[in-house]
Amino acid sequence: MTEFWLISAPGEKTCQQTWDNMMVTTTRANSLSTNHKFNIPDLKVGTLDVLVGLSDELAKLDGFVESVVKKVAQYMADVLEDSRDKVQENLLANGVDLVTYITRFQWDMAKYPIKQSLKNISEIISKQVTQIDNDLKARASAYNNLKGNLQNLERKNAGSLLTRSLADIVKKEDFVLDSEYLITMLVVVPKTGYADWQKTYETLAEMVVPRSTNLLFEDHDSGLFSVTLFRKALDDFRHKARENKFTMRDFQYNEEELKADKEEMTRLSTDKKKQFGPLVRWLKVNFSEAFIAWVHIKALRVFVESVLRYGLPVNFQAMLLQPTKKTMKKLREVLNDLYKHLDSSAAGIIDSAMDIPGLNLSQQEYYPYVYYKIDCNLLDFKL
Repeated sequence: MTEFWLISAPGEKTCQQTWDNMMVTTTRANSLSTNHKFNIPDLKVGTLDVLVGLSDELAKLDGFVESVVKKVAQYMADVLEDSRDKVQENLLANGVDLVTYITRFQWDMAKYPIKQSLKNISEIISKQVTQIDNDLKARASAYNNLKGNLQNLERKNAGSLLTRSLADIVKKEDFVLDSEYLITMLVVVPKTGYADWQKTYETLAEMVVPRSTNLLFEDHDSGLFSVTLFRKALDDFRHKARENKFTMRDFQYNEEELKADKEEMTRLSTDKKKQFGPLVRWLKVNFSEAFIAWVHIKALRVFVESVLRYGLPVNFQAMLLQPTKKTMKKLREVLNDLYKHLDSSAAGIIDSAMDIPGLNLSQQEYYPYVYYKIDCNLLDFKL
């Protein structure tokens, strides 16, 4: 399970006692979850009005930053293409896996100085993550264009002989070039029609050069044949070929164009390889930055909601619980029993779908204790 429940409850006689009660109830008695203390430093409280407003702003910021974290993770998976199994090892926070980072969370004093007001800290995070989001859009757009152009060229060089590029199949010596009267054409013949082609091609029009056909290339279904004829017989030949289920390809051998196509393919392929390494490094660094910012927002939200709910002076214990799928329902019941004294109206609030101004809690997630979910599974596909 990659899901964590970040909760807080008021300090009883001491915060340690709150922690001990939680451990006894959820772990020692029945192994419902793995628990960790979640360390939030002494942040500046400010006024109640500011806290109420900040509660709403942090909820929006939480959603935005989570979306950026997921976008960076998903784009990492897209860029790594064939190495998707390596995605998870690149999704790290401060050089460690996400579960380790969350369970050993320490506030980053250098990035988010606690002498600043809560509003300032939230603005620092907002600016930082908005910048990551904008940079991601620009880098993804550039890389996707390059990748798209390369895929289009690769697609031209694959597929059926009826549509694919012939540049890497034909050679100069397959054609009669620079002749005023003669021209070499390329014809796609179904494999079942090879014998018919050999029997009839010389008679499809007047002025076809005898014994001029050669099989240049085959795929699963068809073969590519060359045939040389007089230019003035071309329309006649094309018409008769179509009647006989032979498909002429409109292809004129032009060495410079073929060379330019190959060079373009090489250039795009080289550019993609050059951009790949720096892009993956950027994604790793900025995934870490965005994820760390996201967990700090969760910490800010726990702090603000705990002060709003439990009052001053600041006295609460933040705890990180990792349930298993089987124990989630039971754990929720045990927590509600343990903390129902904190808010006897909680059940009524859930039933009547009341909205509490400033607390920004959806009815589905209103509990007698402060609660936020952190899910470390950030990708749309299963690894």
